[in-house]
Amino acid sequence: MSLTNATEPPASRVTFARTLRPRRALAAFLAAFGLALTVYAPALTAQDATSKAPQAAPAVSSFSDAQKGEIENIVKNYLLKNPEIFLEIQSALEAKMEQIQAERLKVALAAHAETLFRDPNAPIAGDPKGDVTVVEFFDYNCGYCKRGFPDIAKLIESEPKVRVVFRELPILSKGSEEAARVAIAANMQGKYWDFHSRMIAFKGQANEASALKIAEKAGLDMARLKQDMKSEKVADEIKKVRDLAQSLNINGTPHFIVGNRSIPGAPQDLFEQLKSNVEMVRKEGCTTC
Repeated sequence: MSLTNATEPPASRVTFARTLRPRRALAAFLAAFGLALTVYAPALTAQDATSKAPQAAPAVSSFSDAQKGEIENIVKNYLLKNPEIFLEIQSALEAKMEQIQAERLKVALAAHAETLFRDPNAPIAGDPKGDVTVVEFFDYNCGYCKRGFPDIAKLIESEPKVRVVFRELPILSKGSEEAARVAIAANMQGKYWDFHSRMIAFKGQANEASALKIAEKAGLDMARLKQDMKSEKVADEIKKVRDLAQSLNINGTPHFIVGNRSIPGAPQDLFEQLKSNVEMVRKEGCTTC
């Protein structure tokens, strides 16, 4: 999977576009295979039952050219008359894949819960002792991260007991990593949210120059900031988050985690999804977060 960038469609659309053709092919194969078994399995079974080869196990029979042609015609006519089977099989496959991914995510979250939810060095907003933790992986040059920020701000304002953890995942450019370094250094001065809210709303290219200007407007100690942003501690933080994202199979930004639930991309109803997941965690509890 390629990394999401500011010009790509949301993650859900990217996934659908990439998998549509192979899923259609799979659906056709399954339909053809099922029909072939229905039509010819009885005949083949009868043939095997009456086989009298005394010296060796009966060989696997293959279809003749006439049989192959008949199967092709049956499959073609069936699919032309019932094209909705493509959607039915595709929907079933998507549901199964989502279930598999959800189970894998639960296992990964349990294995990395401490780093993901309770890292003392991670930047946070909202209530530091909140009853529900929301984690966002993002990049300052990601257009969809910028689009999703008002929903995060709205969640923090409307849910005073929610704790939001921000994980810097600079994957789009060198400038993204430069801005992330400034952000982490700002967190070391206790002014992360002020810097972050200004930086994520910035319309231009995020890089060291633009990030330093925004940091100065946010009232940070610039001499200390410039020293901290080049420190090993900041570099280690960026590496740690990248490793964490890889372990959780997070390949694009933004990506939100609420309890054991995952929201890739920035859907139009992001706020509603976040709020709903927060309520579900409060209702059902969470053993990892």
